[in-house]
Amino acid sequence: MKFVIAPDSFKGSLTAKEVALAIKEGISKIFPHALFELVPMADGGEGTVQSLVDATHGTLIQKKVTGPLENKVTATYGLLGDKKTAVIEMSEASGISYIDKKTANPMITTTYGTGELIIDALNHDAQEIIIGLGGSATNDGGAGMAQAIGAKLLDSNGNNIAFGAKSLDKLSKIDCTDIDKRLKHIPIKIAADVTNPLTGQNGASFIFGPQKGATPNVVRQLEKNMIHYSTILQESFHKNFADLSGAGAAGGLGAGLMAFTNASMANGINIIINYTNLKKKIVNADFVFTGEGSVDFQTQFGKTPFGVAKAAKSILPNIPVIVLTGKIGNDIDSLYQNNTFDAVFSTMNGPKNLEQAFKNSKQDISQTAENVARLIHQLR
Repeated sequence: MKFVIAPDSFKGSLTAKEVALAIKEGISKIFPHALFELVPMADGGEGTVQSLVDATHGTLIQKKVTGPLENKVTATYGLLGDKKTAVIEMSEASGISYIDKKTANPMITTTYGTGELIIDALNHDAQEIIIGLGGSATNDGGAGMAQAIGAKLLDSNGNNIAFGAKSLDKLSKIDCTDIDKRLKHIPIKIAADVTNPLTGQNGASFIFGPQKGATPNVVRQLEKNMIHYSTILQESFHKNFADLSGAGAAGGLGAGLMAFTNASMANGINIIINYTNLKKKIVNADFVFTGEGSVDFQTQFGKTPFGVAKAAKSILPNIPVIVLTGKIGNDIDSLYQNNTFDAVFSTMNGPKNLEQAFKNSKQDISQTAENVARLIHQLR
């Protein structure tokens, strides 16, 4: 028997690797001599660095960088096992965890620290970079990131504009002469789970600005400044970034990366599947176990379990794909269509509050995996 175990993290409780180990522990009680492939997964959002480092036996690197409020923060990124690929979560440097209700202000927050992480990855000889764009505190269109990698964003007097979205309307000229030359040949893959454009009613300012502390009046100013910024980008790079899918991710960092670096948008889960060699590991498997903290009808829109299931079925159309989750949400019937999932099991054993659920999650996951394994044993 061969089991491939490829879960996402259970957010707030266990990393993807810890979930995989718990599932293995439960199955091993019934199939002690089985073969196991543990493949920690993510979808490009929180946990992507840890999952890819764990899956490829890579290394975590810490770097002091400029936080979204210009204070120094310690950010962690990963160098994968190939020693050539760096993986960065922009939230580590420019994330919403660094602000609170009192300090939240997308007019002043900056992505400068994310740019510093990119340069540090180059200094560690990275030949390729993956950047996850979830959880930002910013709305600067990636201007801070651009300044960190060497771009000059100048006002009408030839002076550098200040950090933050508040200064984007003062941008008059972009000088790319001093951008780190190494970036010209470094492909950057942007992992984002949103497809919002840079501007407009579905753009970065209107959709995500309020989540970062913007009042309606501030949202309107953010949008005005972003429109001006996108106009200067188009004049400088001869490309319209305003309407590109994903350009509005992370407060417009998607647009900034595509403008100032050799970056392209990519589906987060597909990136992880590729770098973990998941499909190769599924060959000759008998069962695939996956999961994450919560599963509902939205799981089919780019979430880890659905991506794993699709990858598995593309290799072995009849392989059973079993999903373990802390919470089963609404309308999961849609997940069974097209023979994608074969069964979804809740790991919540008995009534518990959130604190108890987090505390007992490892034991509950292991017990559920054992229960499923018992059923498999009986059916064999």
